[in-house]
Amino acid sequence: RVDINNDKKIGAKEMQRWIMEKTDEHFQEAVEENKMHFRAVDPDGDGHVSWDEYKIKFLASKGFNEKEIAEKIKNNEELKIDEETQEVLDNLKDRWYQADNPPPDLLLNEEEFLSFLHPEHSRGMLKFMVKEIIRDLDQDGDKKLTLSEFISLPVGTVENQQAQDIDDDWVKDRRKEFEEVIDANHDGIVTMEELEEYMDPMNEYNALNEAKQMIAVADENQNHHLELEEILKYSEYFTGSKLMDYARNVHEEF
Repeated sequence: RVDINNDKKIGAKEMQRWIMEKTDEHFQEAVEENKMHFRAVDPDGDGHVSWDEYKIKFLASKGFNEKEIAEKIKNNEELKIDEETQEVLDNLKDRWYQADNPPPDLLLNEEEFLSFLHPEHSRGMLKFMVKEIIRDLDQDGDKKLTLSEFISLPVGTVENQQAQDIDDDWVKDRRKEFEEVIDANHDGIVTMEELEEYMDPMNEYNALNEAKQMIAVADENQNHHLELEEILKYSEYFTGSKLMDYARNVHEEF
């Protein structure tokens, strides 16, 4: 299915086409799945879901008694929830706020609910995440990233040679990513627009870049293609990649 020209090997363009196809497939599935989920959490069918409506259904899915939870939320009573579930709820609530388009009313319609469940679908979510990245890395406040800002290491001290080597590899990878992939016009600066383009799951350059990386992992004979034997030898890598499970991978990245 990936080897379109039937030459018994897979090139970067064939791999890119397959990744894009899988991406699109995931998006279509997500839209259909969203309609079903939205109907389930919008019991009164008014076309909007409140945070409390969603919270009740979410906790019910975790084994809590739905009627009890609904009653307690209605009466503003304290919910006895374990720490782990509470942490997940807090993270979900943050995402809920982000998906709530202006003017914010804390009610999500079907489109906003899709952004909440699948942030990779939403330009608004993409913009939000770009702002977060810029906020964390932009040291001079110009809303752009230089190479040195982009490769500034995460907080943490290097304690031994092994850690130093890991950090060196990390810097090398980030430098390559910045110069060859994200900085589209190669002017040494990454703008918010370039970063947004890079993070877009439907970006074909991203798919090509990923295809090349995947080939490099298993390309033992260095012919820039993958033969069946190479794929079988590295099967664990490929079955955990976007080649097989786009949905899981894109969610983990986001």
